[in-house]
Amino acid sequence: MAATPHRIVIENCAIATVDAHDTEYASGHIVVTGNRIESLGPGPAPRDLPDVARRVDGGGHLATPGLVNTHHHFYQWLTRGLAQNAGLFDWLVALYPTWARIDEPMVHEAARASLAMMARGGVTTAMDHHYVFPRGCGDLLGAEIRAARELGVRFHAARGSMDLGTSDGGLPPDFAVEPTEDALAATEEAIDTHHDPSPDAMLRIAVAPCSPFSVSTRLLREAAALARRKGVRLHTHGSETREEEHFCKERFGMGPTDYFESTDWLGDDVWMAHCVHMNDADIAAFARTGTGVAHCPSSNARLAAGTAPVPALLRAGVPVGLGVDGTASNESGELHTELRNTLLVHRLAGGEKAMDVRRALRLGTHGGARVLGRAGETGSLEPGKLADLVLWKLDGLGHSTIADPVAALVLGPPAPVTLSLVDGRPVVEHGRLLTADEDDIARRARDQSRRLARIAAG
Repeated sequence: MAATPHRIVIENCAIATVDAHDTEYASGHIVVTGNRIESLGPGPAPRDLPDVARRVDGGGHLATPGLVNTHHHFYQWLTRGLAQNAGLFDWLVALYPTWARIDEPMVHEAARASLAMMARGGVTTAMDHHYVFPRGCGDLLGAEIRAARELGVRFHAARGSMDLGTSDGGLPPDFAVEPTEDALAATEEAIDTHHDPSPDAMLRIAVAPCSPFSVSTRLLREAAALARRKGVRLHTHGSETREEEHFCKERFGMGPTDYFESTDWLGDDVWMAHCVHMNDADIAAFARTGTGVAHCPSSNARLAAGTAPVPALLRAGVPVGLGVDGTASNESGELHTELRNTLLVHRLAGGEKAMDVRRALRLGTHGGARVLGRAGETGSLEPGKLADLVLWKLDGLGHSTIADPVAALVLGPPAPVTLSLVDGRPVVEHGRLLTADEDDIARRARDQSRRLARIAAG
């Protein structure tokens, strides 16, 4: 007979469920059994629950679903703080020669650092878009997957690709791109080796050619067909800058959204990063097809790309989640700061009613889960859903005078994480990782960053 899973009980905390009704409790409880939420509600938990392994007093805290990151580039952890005053295209031109020198040890340590920073800040589901595969560099996707497994974070690995180098009119150097056939074969192998379609999956694979200006039309079309044949999701960059729009019109005779639709890259199994420069017709196409958006406000600001039309996307019913983006364009590497930045950016652009604290929290939780195709499993606190949740400390100096706990989380300084559960297992307690040594991660990442700089310098 199988052993009965032990229960974790969290009580006396405020709860923002982010369910369909935005149910909240000023003081409530959550019961976790195994890797699932068994029950939750107002007041204390029943005292006669059997098999309780742990009771957590959540007084002074807010419980929310774990944050869901929908766009990242882990390898960029090693090149933070460079090309500080460049826009996207100049920034890429400056950094591609360095990125083209990465190898497996570098990517493993960059992934550990990126995941550690996010997990410590409340991320329970992480995603990475890795598209740089220099020849002879080792198993870069495997290095990321190992890091996520080590740290205990739910992970969506998007196997990216580029086949359009500078000699073919693309931005990346030729030695940083793959032949089209090799990219497709490696992507299919990644799916066959790693993808887990089960509802409890800790690891899923997506098909993710990089962008219109680094990928051939053939690769886009065949990657879309591959993803649908394998039943996995598709991801890429889209409509990030005015330069991208001009590139698409000059090369393909149409804007990015029309180009993506012509290559079978719109659909409810697709999500795109950024989507900053979209007109009404573009938004309508995303809404009609169910195509999702990973909104990256800090990165967009760092690269002066512009402000994505997120309020208009939401009004149209487009799925929208939040993304850190690579840490070479968002050096903080944290998603919980994106809650605040989302609110501030859209109020600057659209006025005081353009974004509120609860909508920002929804984007970072349920919105992200929806974009990744997992809203039925995670992204809200409901009985039967995966036990991916965060207990934020809000009774300290930075938050104690903000009566509304959701406002305290979104508008206040980054809140300490007292407890983060991923799949029902503690990953962070009292602001520190339980699954790895943060000081060791920092040291190893620094060493690999310096090694990459030496190699790139020649």
